[in-house]
Amino acid sequence: MPEPTRVTVVYYSSTGTTHELAREIAIGAEKAGAEVRLRKVPELAPEAAIASRPAWAEHVAATRDLPVVTPEDLLWADGIVMGSPTRFGNIASQLKQFLDTLGPQWAQGQLADKVYSGFTTTDTDHGGQESTLLALYTTFHHFGGIVVAPGYTDPVKFADGNPYGSSHVGRRGEAPVDETARAAARHQGERVARIATGVKACG
Repeated sequence: MPEPTRVTVVYYSSTGTTHELAREIAIGAEKAGAEVRLRKVPELAPEAAIASRPAWAEHVAATRDLPVVTPEDLLWADGIVMGSPTRFGNIASQLKQFLDTLGPQWAQGQLADKVYSGFTTTDTDHGGQESTLLALYTTFHHFGGIVVAPGYTDPVKFADGNPYGSSHVGRRGEAPVDETARAAARHQGERVARIATGVKACG
């Protein structure tokens, strides 16, 4: 009996919105039969900045026991989904810092030929979702990865409107993650797991 496909979901989240999408992606991948690891990247912000926003401090406390990602979590996986809130149209420094530690694995070709996908959140409409995902995908291209965006491969993608990845507009905490965003995230997780299974079978 073949080993199950392995998917690692890696994310950074300050107030919890991106974390919620990460969990839905993990659920979708598990539904497709994958073994899943959900991992956060380390928080780099100073304590004073975190304490200045109650939602940020609450989320840090609530996820304190969630495992922190290591390079081994990526080497273990057949499919990798990464997510970050936008920071001026780009990924957050916390996720970028982790990516920047992967030089040794990249140099040895250990990150190549895996399936990759991304997701993001913003506070405002048109707040940089597409540019953030495309910037993340540039890194995946450098890895030699197989980028699997969700595209318009399910009716829910016509509802959420983002072919590049799952996303949500939080409106500074006033708009909770809705069922459309959750369904789109689950579809993305399922799609990544399914295509990673096919790539793995091709050996």
